[in-house]
Amino acid sequence: MSDVLFEVFAPLFSDLREEDAFPTKRPLLAHYTSIPVLEAILRNNEVWLSNPLFMNDMEEVRFGINSGANLFLTSAEIESACRTKERFDLLKSSFNHYFDMFARDHALDTYIFCLSEHSKDDTDGLLSMWRGYGGNGAGAAIVFDSARINVRNSSPLIIAKVQYGSTEDRKTWLQQRVTQFSEIVGEANLPDDKLYLGSYWFFERLKLFSVFTKHKGFEEEKEWRVAYMRDRDASKSFDRMFSYWVGPRGVEPKLKFKIEHISGITEDDFSLSKIVERIILGPSLSSPLAHAAIDRMIDTLGLSNLKDLVKTSTIPFRSG
Repeated sequence: MSDVLFEVFAPLFSDLREEDAFPTKRPLLAHYTSIPVLEAILRNNEVWLSNPLFMNDMEEVRFGINSGANLFLTSAEIESACRTKERFDLLKSSFNHYFDMFARDHALDTYIFCLSEHSKDDTDGLLSMWRGYGGNGAGAAIVFDSARINVRNSSPLIIAKVQYGSTEDRKTWLQQRVTQFSEIVGEANLPDDKLYLGSYWFFERLKLFSVFTKHKGFEEEKEWRVAYMRDRDASKSFDRMFSYWVGPRGVEPKLKFKIEHISGITEDDFSLSKIVERIILGPSLSSPLAHAAIDRMIDTLGLSNLKDLVKTSTIPFRSG
């Protein structure tokens, strides 16, 4: 399915610039979190990917999927490109099929891991990130070096930079893709039994847009995401990592990703020790005593090789 007629619909993806994306671009990426979560990551050798529909990004994802679907299904441009109402009905029917299949079978197991692009010479971190995600300054930022990560083409994981825009910007982008799609359909003049491929590729582009865009008000976060999409995992390599967490909002699905070799997906030496570039303690943990306690924790967890990577933020900020 994934390669059939892709060249026809490839222009829908032309705004995704390879030179700005992983693996061509390989930045340092920081994950700001609390000390208990840092301890859990190191103890269990795993990071948790969350379902965006259970996060603060819920409206962002739903906005992309629902707004794009509505524009597609009501587009006079696409109907005209189809040339007949019957062909437009076929296209809409197949689109609804993919929409419903995603909602029914894949939405629950779509997961993301959020990171912030980090400068090489930065041992302080971003104050806004400490306040928002790093325990209000009393947490830590674990910095990963994406240059040390080699994900194979067969991987269902996508590592990409988040794009930002106002609500109007994103509506405009969606309308432009609908117009572009109508032009492709009009020029390709696909036979009736191949129209479903148009719906497939438009929905694929819509999913990527929904997962990797946010309102411009979050732009200072410089976010990158690692995204897992269930329909891309044909070998079901990640099924064993599907789990849950009981939190303040009730039960939430989680993908508890083990940082270890996964056959056919990661390199043989893929490990936490390999990809961690530094660990920054928040500005509220700036005392030598706090640093020594973190060193004790790392020693106890059998990861003494990471102690030299621990830095302390010097931002003059104290919570409370």
